[in-house]
Amino acid sequence: MSAIAQAHRERRLPKQQLAILAICRFAEPLASTSLFPYLPEMIRSFSIPESEVGKWAGLAAAMFSLCQACMGIPWGRFSDLYGRKTAILLGLTSTMFTSLLWGFSTSLPMAIVARSLAGAGNGNVGIIRTVVAEMVPFKELQPRAFSIMPLVWNVGSIFGPTIGGALANPLGVKPGEVIENPSLFQRFPYALPNLVSACFFAIGITNGLLFLEETLETKKGKRDYGRVVGEKITGLLKSHVLKVEEILHLRSSSSAREETETEPLLKPQDDEEAAPNDEPAKSTSPPPGLREIMTPQSALNLLVYFGLAMHTMAFDQLLPVYMSYPSINLGDPQDITPPSRNSSPLKFAGGFSLDHFRIGLISTCYGICGMLIQFFVFPPVARRLGVLYCLKWCACVFPLAYFAMPFTALLPTQKAQIAVGFAVMMLKCVCGIFAYPCSTILITNSASSLRVLGTLNGIATSVAAIGRAAGPALGGSVFSYGVKRGFVIAPWWAMSFVAVLAAIPVFWLKEGEGFGGDEGDSDGEGGDGDERETAATDGRVREVGKSGSADGPSDLRLQEHEDEANDEVGGLLTRTNTASSAGIVDAGSASGLAPGSRRGSQSQTLSRKNSRGMRRTSIPIGMGGRPISRRYSSNLGQSLGSAGSYNER
Repeated sequence: MSAIAQAHRERRLPKQQLAILAICRFAEPLASTSLFPYLPEMIRSFSIPESEVGKWAGLAAAMFSLCQACMGIPWGRFSDLYGRKTAILLGLTSTMFTSLLWGFSTSLPMAIVARSLAGAGNGNVGIIRTVVAEMVPFKELQPRAFSIMPLVWNVGSIFGPTIGGALANPLGVKPGEVIENPSLFQRFPYALPNLVSACFFAIGITNGLLFLEETLETKKGKRDYGRVVGEKITGLLKSHVLKVEEILHLRSSSSAREETETEPLLKPQDDEEAAPNDEPAKSTSPPPGLREIMTPQSALNLLVYFGLAMHTMAFDQLLPVYMSYPSINLGDPQDITPPSRNSSPLKFAGGFSLDHFRIGLISTCYGICGMLIQFFVFPPVARRLGVLYCLKWCACVFPLAYFAMPFTALLPTQKAQIAVGFAVMMLKCVCGIFAYPCSTILITNSASSLRVLGTLNGIATSVAAIGRAAGPALGGSVFSYGVKRGFVIAPWWAMSFVAVLAAIPVFWLKEGEGFGGDEGDSDGEGGDGDERETAATDGRVREVGKSGSADGPSDLRLQEHEDEANDEVGGLLTRTNTASSAGIVDAGSASGLAPGSRRGSQSQTLSRKNSRGMRRTSIPIGMGGRPISRRYSSNLGQSLGSAGSYNER
């Protein structure tokens, strides 16, 4: 097998673990998006005036993000200390209980406290991003891997609004209505969607406890009792399946082959290797300092991420309030300032006048389209154009979508308003689908080393949470201020202005090379353009530079082609195994020919491959213990190794 084919074969996504992680993640977007369709109606049920609904809805969303911002870094540190899996499971458990508290809220203060606790008790956004980075160390696979969790969010955003719109207030209780001997859902009309969300949280927690692997390097050797139980359950189920197959005569292999298939494919070499190591590996390196964590590019990426989170979250939170607000032609005479059309083309106040069920349907269609774009459009486009180029285009389009959105209320019919409004929503949807994973990849690859990744992602979570807190709070307040004075354009144009400011630093970003220098790179591996390699020819070892070769032009081209696929490690997310390298060199020297004999070009190529073992061999984190020597593509969007390795999202 050629070196390039070997590299392609080994560079694969860990699909099973990514699927398990996706199941753990699924309940969070389901719970988060299920509240949007009924949020304005729920705020009204607390006896809040129509003109103040936007402000309090924004405050509820802001408190969640603000508390998440305060706890993002502590959660990142916690995951670095106690493990990613532990932090993820604790976050899921906390969110499950706080979502129930939100659903059973009977007053505005209780609802805001519930959202605050939900934000403080979950730092999974940054932690899951770190887990994905540790599972998938290869840059050419990162567009696929880092788009999985946003894809899960889009799938959750399909079912979440449907659950919220269909199950909220199932008995049609009106705000302020007094009912004698009320039933459970008459007393708590918004509890049912959150009970359904809690069931999905329970599934995610159980799945993660039994099957999710720990990716933190210092915790990998510790015995995981949850996985032990999960393996026993899996083995029991497999044995029952085999028995059923035998009864139904569905197994066509011979009994000898059946016995072979029951044995593990890879047997341990000795008892020491087979026994689990209950003692966690101890890290001797000091904790990274702020200077190591916050490189100039990391700081710039975090600034971009803050602006992106601020204006996109403001749009998402304000949209259901805007769609539920009475339209210009259907003003509410009881409102202090009813929606009105003025002679000024910019002075108008009105929305779509939709109920929570139709808002849920629109949000569901929005999520379906987003999932299709995430699944089929984003990975090939990002791979072809590069993540930085895609992010620049998105940053330029966001302000246009926000600028146009309020004018949809001026259309003469509700159908026209919904159709054109949905088109503007899709424009923003496409930009959001591209911008978030692209920004995430740029932040991840701006890290100076692997050991700062958890903390950097914790900071990114906090920074984004501050943006998600500021966006809805300002958007909701400006919306309430604007509609009182007849200017519904005020919050949308404010978001457009913020998006313009957020687009400016994007043009100073650079694509990082990934995680270099994790173990110290004293030999300059991957960074020296004058790297030299050895080749055994005519019974002696000679040095061959990249700029020339004594074997002729054809051998030089072949050598350079192989060098591109195998030699330079670059910014690979790795740990180094020098013992394996030494073993390869010894094996190569032991198989050499006698002095004076000549090799053909094929033998010379093989000798070059063996001699490359003199360099340190890299083992990608999370990809097993076999030594691999390869190079990251310097362009994340254009890579030879990404062919045929499509996973989710």
